Amino acid sequence: MKQYEIISHSLEETKSLAKTLATYLKPGDVLTLEGDLGAGKTTFTKGLAEGLGITKTVNSPTFTIIKEYHGNLPLYHMDVYRLEDTFEDLGFDEYFEGDGVTVVEWAHLIEEQLPDNRLEIQIFHQGQDVRKIVFTPLSERFEQICEEIFS
Repeated sequence: MKQYEIISHSLEETKSLAKTLATYLKPGDVLTLEGDLGAGKTTFTKGLAEGLGITKTVNSPTFTIIKEYHGNLPLYHMDVYRLEDTFEDLGFDEYFEGDGVTVVEWAHLIEEQLPDNRLEIQIFHQGQDVRKIVFTPLSERFEQICEEIFS
């Protein structure tokens, strides 16, 4: 499986990359975000929201699990960190197959519930504001999107 890497040197660059990605997204797309606390998962999601025409302030849904935002497409922002020991079906597939874009932070915790066709994104600390962002497309469509963005 091919991976695409980029180094972001600022919060603005991270948001800009996400904003560019947003222009390719369509209903039912699922993106997973992994990275240490403070790596930039929510910053990336803020860029996606801007690219989707969402004007409401985006913040981490840490205590609510799912936050919904509406713009050109709905954005379903999930933080499943607190579900580590929960194995019940919480209806995530309704979002994954819905009319918006779903972003899942800490997605490895619900791996068995994720759709096969998704874009995995990992964000790694490389310095004060420097991040390495790795895209792993798990479908031909997301691979084509990555080829366009990273070429």
